[in-house]
Amino acid sequence: MNWFSCQLRPQPPWWHSSRLRLHSEPPRAPEGQVKVFRALFTFDPRTPDELYFEEGDILYISDTSDSNWWKGTCRGRSGLIPSNYVAEQAESIDNPMHEAAKRGNLSWLRECVDNKVGINGLDKAGNTALYWGCHGGHRDVVEVLLSQPNVELNQQNKLGDTALHAAAWKGYSDIVEMLLNKNARTDIRNNENKLALEMATNAQCASLLKRKLGSNITRTHSNAEEYLDDSDSD
Repeated sequence: MNWFSCQLRPQPPWWHSSRLRLHSEPPRAPEGQVKVFRALFTFDPRTPDELYFEEGDILYISDTSDSNWWKGTCRGRSGLIPSNYVAEQAESIDNPMHEAAKRGNLSWLRECVDNKVGINGLDKAGNTALYWGCHGGHRDVVEVLLSQPNVELNQQNKLGDTALHAAAWKGYSDIVEMLLNKNARTDIRNNENKLALEMATNAQCASLLKRKLGSNITRTHSNAEEYLDDSDSD
């Protein structure tokens, strides 16, 4: 038996059966703490509680509280995975939500959402998955992200750009409209002191942003007038 075969079929520790009785339903990790890996080899389980997966499958690890057996999900099935297998025979995937959004891979994005991968995580440039969906013009991806109740619309990256800046600059008027309908802020300036309106590369995007910016200014003036009227009546 060579080294690889030993690693592919790790031996359960002697307390394995008692551990399963005590921790058959470990708690889910809070959102944003799910770790994502790609399996480099197929894993054949030895007990019903262990998770079967094949080479290339995406593994979502939701609980690592036990040092020997981690709780994971693959293709909608949940089970236990030997932690040493993940450490030695799987490839970590950084920012899977971002990768799915960037590529317009809707099925992978939905899988990330279903497995509680953090919706507002930032990559090295400070971008969110929403930013990449807007930057790539992936309307279906943006729809899914905007449907999440806790999605952050106005996160600025290291250049100060928001998702709205990206959509305006790339000329995706349909996505600009989607963001505005969710009340994305139009008054945020990036590091070059530019509004999304000033980044717009076509007339349709500019028109949508002007209209929204104008309505916000009108609303502000109206609120100020109401405040003054109330003050005068006192």
